[in-house]
Amino acid sequence: MTTKSRYEQLKAEIHAHNYRYHVLDAPLISDAEFDRLLNELKRIEAEHPDWVTPDSPTQRAGAKPADRFEKVRHPAPILSLANAFGAEDARAWFERIRKIDDRVEKAKFVVEPKIDGLSVVLHYRDGVFVQGATRGDGEVGEDITSNLRTVRAIPLRIPVEANARITVPEYLVVRGEAFLPIKEFEELNRKLEEAGEKTYLNPRNTAAGSLRQLDPALTASRPITLLVYQIVHAEGGTVPASQWEILQYLKSLGFPVTDIARRFDSLEEAIAYAETWDKRRDDLPYEADGMVIKIDDLTLAAELGFVGKDPRGAIAFKFPAREVTTTLKEIGVAVGRTGVLTPYAVLEPVEIGGVIVERATLHNFDYIAEKDIRVGDRVLVKRAGEVIPYVIGPVVEARTGKEKPYKPPQTCPACGQPVEHFEGEVAWYCVNAACPAQLIRNVEHFVSRGAMDIVGMGIKIVEKLIEAGKVKDVADLYTLTREDILEAVTKKDRKTEKQPPGKIADNLLASIEASKSRPLARLIAALGIRGVGEVSAADLASHFGNLDALSKASAEDLQQIEGIGPNIAEGIVDWFGREANRKVLAKLKKAGVWSRGGKSKVEGRSSDALAGLTFVITGTLPAWSRDEAKAFIESHGGKVTDSVSKKTSYLVLGENPGSKLEKAKALGVKIIGEEELRKMAG
Repeated sequence: MTTKSRYEQLKAEIHAHNYRYHVLDAPLISDAEFDRLLNELKRIEAEHPDWVTPDSPTQRAGAKPADRFEKVRHPAPILSLANAFGAEDARAWFERIRKIDDRVEKAKFVVEPKIDGLSVVLHYRDGVFVQGATRGDGEVGEDITSNLRTVRAIPLRIPVEANARITVPEYLVVRGEAFLPIKEFEELNRKLEEAGEKTYLNPRNTAAGSLRQLDPALTASRPITLLVYQIVHAEGGTVPASQWEILQYLKSLGFPVTDIARRFDSLEEAIAYAETWDKRRDDLPYEADGMVIKIDDLTLAAELGFVGKDPRGAIAFKFPAREVTTTLKEIGVAVGRTGVLTPYAVLEPVEIGGVIVERATLHNFDYIAEKDIRVGDRVLVKRAGEVIPYVIGPVVEARTGKEKPYKPPQTCPACGQPVEHFEGEVAWYCVNAACPAQLIRNVEHFVSRGAMDIVGMGIKIVEKLIEAGKVKDVADLYTLTREDILEAVTKKDRKTEKQPPGKIADNLLASIEASKSRPLARLIAALGIRGVGEVSAADLASHFGNLDALSKASAEDLQQIEGIGPNIAEGIVDWFGREANRKVLAKLKKAGVWSRGGKSKVEGRSSDALAGLTFVITGTLPAWSRDEAKAFIESHGGKVTDSVSKKTSYLVLGENPGSKLEKAKALGVKIIGEEELRKMAG
């Protein structure tokens, strides 16, 4: 049974949240949580109507205006709307008003977006904008005329275009919703972040805060716009009597009006249209938390009257909430397949859009620092469509002093090895080649075509081998037995397999053995050293000639190679300095996987005939594979790159070339064949 004390507590809580939302523009809870509190209050009042007092939140439309602005009394109440959470609620609303007036049976309905912004009231006398105010408590608002004048979407004189057929009332008051478009909001935050300033949590609070600044210059710097949808009051003229015609009329006067409003002959059609926008709301350029279903006949709508301060002639068809507040219990760290450490939030479970959310992404460690997100914070969480929920930021006003600042981990949570973070980069890395969290990805990369090219070693077999404990690092591939592979092949899904397990195992063992003779550049690329791709691996192989020499190189030595900067150089030194990685190298060497280049730059090379020249290879060459041609060029001092540019000296052309040929012709790059390349090298 509900107690009177609970009722009084609810009223006090809702009053407090109304004040924070409408006056301070700093809400502590989400719209969904506020709706739950208000619905509980309405339920109690329905059970105990004798408890209802004039100060109940259900008897008013908003909160008191702030004291820092002049007060403006509205010519008519600026009301809020009752909510419908789904089609059944909307039908129940229809049944209630149908019982009051059976004309509702034949009524038409207009559906408009419910923009999540700040309601504003605009006054025009003789077609000139003279005053603008916030909604305030619905009866009295705040005079923000100077700020609204900076909003370019607001016409300072109407009609905007001269039209003798349009009659403008001598005194016209219209209502609209001011907001920040999503793209403009994101761009604003990006600029603030670059300038080292505090960013905003969401478009609604940003728009509200910007319009309620004492300095209009600050408002002018914000890309605020608005959409107008209601005539509050008119004198000295005639205005349309239907909502649909009102929208067309406002548009003809020069006011910005939504382009997705539609009129329907039945409630079911209106509901169906509103429901389509739940799935398409990400297509809207602004934040919307629902659609509004209105009776088109404004006379009928007015005669239906009110429930408290909610007009019966319209209902807010709310979308499932996608932004809520909850408590951040702790910050965990996940290790990706590439070794990147990604923080995530462990949350007090909360429902967002019908889904219980307990975890959300925190993007990266810089994001946590920039937003000053602390363990124990009340945080705002968003989930858009099927996108992974993410933490927008903390509700700073809700802090108690017990929240703890967060520091990124110094060691990998999966393997305990020290992590790397280079200045100027966002990501933190675990570079342990045997890290269990990234082992599958490391092995998958090691066996790939651009690395050791172990044909037949697909991801499913890799997963089964790791799952069985047969592969704990990439070097274990070279100790696999036929029985190990047969077991993995048998366990994986073989519905589409065309070969018997024995044949697959034999072929795979042969491919593993063949990979031992891959060029040094391939082996270096296969190790997965951060920042070392095929081109830089080839440069390293050419320069050092073997892994022993490369493993002993200093960062200064490495930076002598073109294309190797300080961060990559430090990454290479660090990789070879890790004990776990040295153990993998020792196992590879013992297994006979220890390729050597031709003669390195350190030891001397075949010749310097191609020194200073840069080559790109395209198509199939007559006698050489792509790798053999590359090795030949590098052994004579030349450099091979993947893309054609103005710096390219020659394009080596084979059969069936790709787009590189056309680009080379366009840039005037010299084109040669395999035979000409041999002659150039002597």
